[in-house]
Amino acid sequence: MVFELINANPVVYEKKERRARSAPSDYSDEYAAEPIDQQEVFDHVRDIKDPEHPYSLEELKVITEDAIEVDDMQSYVRVTFTPTVEHCSMATIIGLCLRVKLLRSLPSRYKVDIRVAPGSHASEASVNKQLNDKERVAAALENPNLVDMVDECLAPSYG
Repeated sequence: MVFELINANPVVYEKKERRARSAPSDYSDEYAAEPIDQQEVFDHVRDIKDPEHPYSLEELKVITEDAIEVDDMQSYVRVTFTPTVEHCSMATIIGLCLRVKLLRSLPSRYKVDIRVAPGSHASEASVNKQLNDKERVAAALENPNLVDMVDECLAPSYG
C-alpha cells in the first residue's frame, strides 16, 4: 500500500518560548476553583503532534495562542485551529485530539468548543459539526483505531 501525505512539505515554524506561569496571589480559599486562562489552555494543546508529520500543532501553526478564547466565569473554552491545507483529511482527527486533550486536562465544569478557522477548510461546516456533536465524538472514541491515533498524537515527545 502506498501512503501519500496530504501536505508533503509543510511550513515549520519556530516554537514560542514557554512563559512561566505565575502562582495565584490569593490563597484565602483553598477550595476555590483556580481560574484558567488562554496561556494555560495553549500550554495544554501546543505539543499535540500532527497525525501526518513529526511536528507539533504549534510548529505547524495549526494552533496559536491567539486562536484560543477562554471565559472562565462561564466555564467556556473555544479553540479555533487552522489546517495546513484546505483539503486536509486529518482535520477531524486534529480536532478530536484537541477535544480529548482538553477533556483530560481541564476541570469538568468547562464546555469545550473546537472549530476550524473560518475559510480554512473545504468542509468547514461538516468538520465543525462532527467535532461538537457529543454523540459523534463518543462514537469516534469507541473506535480503537481512532483512539490509538489520538493517543499517539497526545503522547509526550522528548525532543
